[in-house]
Amino acid sequence: MKIFSGIQPSGALHIGHYLGAIQQWKELQKNNDALFCIVDMHAITAPQEPEELRKRIFEVAGLFLASGIDPQKSIIFQQSDVPAHAELHWILNTIAPLGELERMTQFKDKASKAKSLCAGLLNYPTLQAADILLYGTDEVPVGEDQAQHIEFTRMIAEKFNTRFGETFKLPKAKVVKEGARIMSLQDPLKKMSKSDPDPDSYLALLDDGATIMKKLKKAVTDSGKEVRYDKEKKPAISNLMTIYQAFSGKSYKEIEEAYKGKQYSEFKSMLAEILTHSLMPIKEKYTMLSERPSEVKAVLLEGKEKASIIAEKTLAKVYQKIGFTL
Repeated sequence: MKIFSGIQPSGALHIGHYLGAIQQWKELQKNNDALFCIVDMHAITAPQEPEELRKRIFEVAGLFLASGIDPQKSIIFQQSDVPAHAELHWILNTIAPLGELERMTQFKDKASKAKSLCAGLLNYPTLQAADILLYGTDEVPVGEDQAQHIEFTRMIAEKFNTRFGETFKLPKAKVVKEGARIMSLQDPLKKMSKSDPDPDSYLALLDDGATIMKKLKKAVTDSGKEVRYDKEKKPAISNLMTIYQAFSGKSYKEIEEAYKGKQYSEFKSMLAEILTHSLMPIKEKYTMLSERPSEVKAVLLEGKEKASIIAEKTLAKVYQKIGFTL
């Protein structure tokens, strides 16, 4: 089975990315043909400083490797290194219904908050469809908030196939388990986000122990002092318990028993210890890779070459179907 997924290099990767994406990818790469992409073309739908973007691209690649994504089992590459993404994106744009793009939940959400919009934000789902369809993808591991984009990809693939003949597979969304959905430390009703202007709202994979402790101390809690899992009545402590459960392997019931009659502060201190210990191997491997940047760049170069072979073959078929090839 072919798997495709990607992450934007638009901010620090955090524990939500690890639990909701990278940890799943580590399992999926074992028995599937997996491609994991650093989607830098998507990242520039929001303003990016060139030097910061370069730094983040390297950081994401390094963290993929440090977290256990194996270039011997997966293709790891940078989206902009494969021009076929932009080429297929344009072709799909010519058949994408404008109304469908305007109805996308993420577009409407960002449009309601932004002072001005770029056309790239509207066309984001079409580029995402190109990313997926280029590789004959069977399944796309995504969060619930991205499932609509996979439905759009299926729609545009069907539309192309109907008009030009069978060309693209219809991919399915592989929605990650609910427990992997980590919320903001400052607002438990919002998803943890690397683009949040408040760095205390997320726990980055490269945060050190002192920073983790500081952020958890500042993390909002609910009224009362009981460590109890109840997403509706106690969303803040439930979010922290989800993180605790994910990294410790303990059930919510076991966590509740362990902190019966204890303060939130005791719970937060132990959670900080668990996270610091769990993330240490990733940090250590990343530090080693950052001192040997040529190794990371070599992985991306190899990934570019492998991805390009697949993508160009698909694009050649598309060019033939639409009449570009003489």
